[in-house]
Amino acid sequence: MKRLPMRKIREALRLRADGLSGRRISLSLSLGRATISDYLRRADGAGLTWPVPDDLSDGDLERMLFARTAGEVSGSYPQPDWAYLHQELRRKGVTLSLLWEEYRSVYRDGYGYSRFCELYTRWEGRLSPVMRQRHPAGERLFVDYAGATMDVACPQTGEVRTAQLFVATLGASNYTYVEASWAQTLPDWISSHVRAFEFFGGVSAQVVCDNLKAGVTKACFYDPAINRTYGDMARHYDTAIVPARPNKPKDKAKVEGAVLLVERWIMARLRNQLFFSLDELNAAIRPLLDQLNSKVTRHLGASRKDLFEKLDKPALKPLPVEPYVYAQWKQCRAGLDYHIDIGRHYYSVPHQLLKQKLWARITARTVEVYFKGKRVAAHHRSSGNRQHSTHKDHMPANHRFKADWTPERIRRQAARIGTNTEVYVEVIMRERRHPEQGYRSCLGILRLAKTFGRERLEAACERAIEINARSYTSLHSILKNGLDRQPRTRTTDEPAITHPNIRGAQYFH
Repeated sequence: MKRLPMRKIREALRLRADGLSGRRISLSLSLGRATISDYLRRADGAGLTWPVPDDLSDGDLERMLFARTAGEVSGSYPQPDWAYLHQELRRKGVTLSLLWEEYRSVYRDGYGYSRFCELYTRWEGRLSPVMRQRHPAGERLFVDYAGATMDVACPQTGEVRTAQLFVATLGASNYTYVEASWAQTLPDWISSHVRAFEFFGGVSAQVVCDNLKAGVTKACFYDPAINRTYGDMARHYDTAIVPARPNKPKDKAKVEGAVLLVERWIMARLRNQLFFSLDELNAAIRPLLDQLNSKVTRHLGASRKDLFEKLDKPALKPLPVEPYVYAQWKQCRAGLDYHIDIGRHYYSVPHQLLKQKLWARITARTVEVYFKGKRVAAHHRSSGNRQHSTHKDHMPANHRFKADWTPERIRRQAARIGTNTEVYVEVIMRERRHPEQGYRSCLGILRLAKTFGRERLEAACERAIEINARSYTSLHSILKNGLDRQPRTRTTDEPAITHPNIRGAQYFH
């Protein structure tokens, strides 16, 4: 039963001394008659009358009226192990009601449920504010950067750079991971998460982060926008990103406390050391981190590592077979040439997606292009040389025709038929203003080999060169009329053969 303030009891004693009945006292103090009767009975049993001595404090008055029973004095009620109960409450599905039932199954004369809850709440109130939050095992991983930085000097130039400290701590056990990185950019942020998951040997159901740009592209109290790469990493590890509310540091109080410990237990101990590389700094951090995780806490009587092995580790999700490969996402549009610009190199997409909004997923080796969540193109990543990487399937039919055939390829195809055919197609392309203007004629000539055979085509080309016939139509007429098979006698009226490989009579004069 909740006790009344001692001033109410003093007032009841005064009113009774003034001759008021119990009913009038209860009406005056707005208390029940049974309550007034009980308190007055306790005062009579303690020998208290009005006026109460001036030197009698409220504490002394309370002890006189509510003297502890013999059972309470002797401590006959078995005391639960509050630290153990506090740990068990972090397991999924464990409640105070369940723990009380287990307690009463062992101690049948133990505390009732209400008293049990009251005593636990009182014990929990003595813990630090960080420990008051209840986090189920394996549920949350809190991540952030420490506000302070550490110096790393270049051994060649002596230039000093500042290194950032990434801190990650699990909610149930406070098991902590720390590493140094050069910056808080997206690649460093993602890489630190990957190594943290490897350190813990598993993945939490949620990752609670601050609203830094590498993790949250748009901080919002109700609907924050997660960075596309960060969300991609979360899907790979089957976890959920839950940003803390803006200007609400208590949402990530776990890691705030961990950062404070890191600054005191690690950074302070390394303040007088000089480091010449990031690897050297991380090598110095690791043994101090192991000491921090192995230190037995005063209130719980167990170390973070012990709690991790008992609580978080069994509840973490397993790591994927392969670690996450860093990939940056870029929103872009395809130009009129159905290519997108990634790092000063151009990659093709299907020509039907001209001017559409596309997402490019960029890794160290590949470039993948997505349209409405579906992958529509994939390329090997190339250097920024202003060149083009083009898939033929992405080209329109007329562009594909031009891309498939080049002067060199046409010459090679003609050479397989014979020397005369090779010379003939070369003459046709050379006499055009642009070689592309002779592509269709040359392809038609090459296809005549399927109709008339290679031998006849070779002979027809020889005859066409002799009579200076320079078109597909002329060559086809020679084959159609069988002129390639007929012997030919040259007359003086016929034009001489003109070809760069034939010197002619004038060469000798």
